[in-house]
Parts: sequence; C-alpha cells; structure tokens
Amino acid sequence: MSLPDRRSPSAPFRRAGVVVLFAALALASACTVRPLYSDAGIETGAVPGATAGLKQISIDAVDTRYGQELRNQLIFLLNGGAGQPAQAKYKMTLAATVLVLDEALVGVDNDNRPTAATLHMTGSYVLTELSTGKIVAKGSRTIPASYDQPNQEFANLRARRDAENRAARELAELLRLDIGQKLAKLPAA
Repeated sequence: MSLPDRRSPSAPFRRAGVVVLFAALALASACTVRPLYSDAGIETGAVPGATAGLKQISIDAVDTRYGQELRNQLIFLLNGGAGQPAQAKYKMTLAATVLVLDEALVGVDNDNRPTAATLHMTGSYVLTELSTGKIVAKGSRTIPASYDQPNQEFANLRARRDAENRAARELAELLRLDIGQKLAKLPAA
C-alpha cells in the first residue's frame, strides 16, 4: 500500500497565476493614465490645460429647443455652473439635430399606431481660437434616448420632450469629454 500523492493538481496553475500577477503589477507601474479634469497640476499627473481650456469656451446661440437644452448643459459642464466666460479664448459653434424612429407598432382598427420610439440626438461642434481664427477642434457625437408614445397627445409630447432633455444631458457629457481630450492634445502656448 502506498500513500496518496500529496501534491495538489492545481499547483502548476498557482505558479502560473503568480507569474501573471507579477507581470500585471510590472505593467501597471508603467501605465501613463492621468486624470483629464484635475486642477491640481502636473505633480499629480493631471493634463495641463484641459480644465483651463474648457473654462475658456464661449458657445454661440442655437435655434431649436433641444439645441438650447444641449447648449445650456454644455455651458454648465464646461464652467462648473458659472455661466459663459467674460473673456473667452475659444468660440464654439454648436449644431444639434434629432431623428425619431418608431420602434414598436400596435394594430388598432386596421391602423398601426406607434407605442415606442427612439430619439437619436446628434451634436456637432467646431471650436475656433478667437485670436487666430484657426479651427482647434471639431467633432460630432450621437446619443439615443427611448420613450413610450401613449395615446394621449400631451403625454406623447411630454415623453418626447423628456427624451430630448435626457439625450441633451448625456450628449453634453460626451461632447465635454471629446473637447477636453482634444484640448489636452494641443501644444502648450
């Protein structure tokens, strides 16, 4: 009779796990990820100019209700609720469009009535440096927002407006991130 083998069948996996752990730690120490929106400065790893650049953007007026909602959200996000800057370094031309697609249809009296829709809001911008007139950045982002379409007309209008407001809030976040990344890549002046 012999004693059972005491070695665990998972020993090689444990050794491989330790090697992978040390490799991951070595790679993590070489990582160059830095906070984009920090006011602390270079000693903390923040990108210089991103936050200051965002606060120096003046946004031109737009002509639609949902465009105005997007503009207001962007002004709030870019300046921390302080409104537009008095002496802006950059001017942003903003355009917003909405496309509504009916998603679900219900047959009522030989008529197909939509019961749900998805609103796709697209925000496009061109960021221009005021002193030189040079285009610094431009981009476009799209965000969807779904909503129910009830039979009552006012409820339907209100649901669409709420979807426009939700889309404007989320699109403003995306545009702020895109603009911040592009400003961070600009050479320091």
